[in-house]
Amino acid sequence: MTQSGAAADGRNSFIYVVAALAALNGLLFGFDTGVISGAMLYIRKTFELTTVLGYSMNASVVEGIVVSGAMVGAIVGAALGGRLADRLGRRRLILVGAVIFFVGSLIMAIAPTVEILIVGRIVDGVGVGFASVVGPLYISEISPPEIRGSLVSLNQLTITSGILIAYLVNYAFSAGGEWRWMLGLGMVPAAVLFVGMLFMPESPRWLYEQGREADAREVLARTRVESHVQSELREIKETIHTESGTLRDLFEPWVRPMLIVGVGLAAFQQVTGINTVMYYAPTILESTGFADTASILATVGIGAVNVAMTVVAVVLMDRSGRRPLLLTGLAGMTVMLAVLGFVFYLPGLSGAIGWVATGSLMLYVAFFAIGLGPVFWLLIAEIYPMEVRGTAMGVVTVVNWAGNLVVSLTFLRLVEGIGQTGTFWLYGALSLLALVFCYQLVPETKGRSLEEIEADLRETAFGSDTSDRSSVVETDD
Repeated sequence: MTQSGAAADGRNSFIYVVAALAALNGLLFGFDTGVISGAMLYIRKTFELTTVLGYSMNASVVEGIVVSGAMVGAIVGAALGGRLADRLGRRRLILVGAVIFFVGSLIMAIAPTVEILIVGRIVDGVGVGFASVVGPLYISEISPPEIRGSLVSLNQLTITSGILIAYLVNYAFSAGGEWRWMLGLGMVPAAVLFVGMLFMPESPRWLYEQGREADAREVLARTRVESHVQSELREIKETIHTESGTLRDLFEPWVRPMLIVGVGLAAFQQVTGINTVMYYAPTILESTGFADTASILATVGIGAVNVAMTVVAVVLMDRSGRRPLLLTGLAGMTVMLAVLGFVFYLPGLSGAIGWVATGSLMLYVAFFAIGLGPVFWLLIAEIYPMEVRGTAMGVVTVVNWAGNLVVSLTFLRLVEGIGQTGTFWLYGALSLLALVFCYQLVPETKGRSLEEIEADLRETAFGSDTSDRSSVVETDD
């Protein structure tokens, strides 16, 4: 092997290590999502879930507060995370988020009262909110264009892996009802993420924006082929601005279309019902006649399908492109939700209905995992201009977490009001609407540098006035 070939292999190995470590942000996200479903079964036996701060409440309301505490915290974290990512830097915010998640997990593990448990859930959620903003943002900015899709999709892979790990942790500690261990084990990935990121570089685009061109060049030299370093620095220079953008800048004519795309994808990722499966899969399957143990094992199976199909998406993202995966996934979700609603509509299927429902849920999750799941997080890390990228991702992620909160709080009430059939058909109709939205508005970004995407947005908005500027933007391919 030549010296230049060895250097290139070293760069490739380094960027994969950086991306994999940063993707642990997604593991925190996924673990928090999955672990509470099992832990709540035993938290009920430890605490009287009838009062909070001396106020008497229905037990289901208190349980909902405990579960949704992390989502409230995540909304706060996402709202602050975008601006903090622009001000502090991507790497520093990852470190802050890891510390906050560690502290939140510790508080939950030792909580003496339900009030302290709720505080721990909120603190944990703030860390998750930071992670959900800065994880894909950091990876997208440090990755070469030709493999950016696959590397950013690692974040979604670790989200699904975190959910599966949480299900397995729940199962491992279920015999003794040790919910404190379930929640406290979140400290482990948080500690690994913190220690690992101490040795990782900052985003070269953020460094350049801070006037640290030499540092940006050094990072690019470690993560790019030598011949591409100068061209990418030139691209960054063409699109960089001396000040970070504000919320007002998101409504500039040339940014607004992508704001609509990001907000729409954020909302549709939630209102199509995915987290009803993640939070309530055992409840759904129990209603089909499955016993407790069988429903838990079926949930682990659903988590495994989620991980496996996310691996498929990672492999295909930079080959097939974003749009084909997104549209295929949404079409499949629509069909599976229609089938799932029909399953609950048919009477008298006894044991068979459980297996049909399980199969439908697995296929629904599989289609989500190859489309709307990973593509959403990748696209919002790609489509925004540098000066507002952190702010835009913060806004979009807030919408995503707010949708998560609304759907998780309304699912059981929808089932009570319009039945399981009506609920799943409602989600199916929203999936169909999402399919139309994506077909009409979502662009393809495969193989294009972030600067080229931004230049095209400017040219589309301003026409020939930006043609000279966009003409100097080249791909790294």
